[in-house]
Amino acid sequence: MESKIEVLSTVNVKYNADLYKVVDALNRTLKHNNLMFGLALDKEDPEKAVFTIYKT
Repeated sequence: MESKIEVLSTVNVKYNADLYKVVDALNRTLKHNNLMFGLALDKEDPEKAVFTIYKT
């Protein structure tokens, strides 16, 4: 069985140490809707983060 993950949206935001809490809450709440959320530091600017929404 093949698992396809589709990127629905990506946005750059100002990094805040509590952002992971929002991403965790979204993942826990919306996993049954086949949605997944990711957060990564921007490679070019460590003061920014990349927030991504995926459809699984």
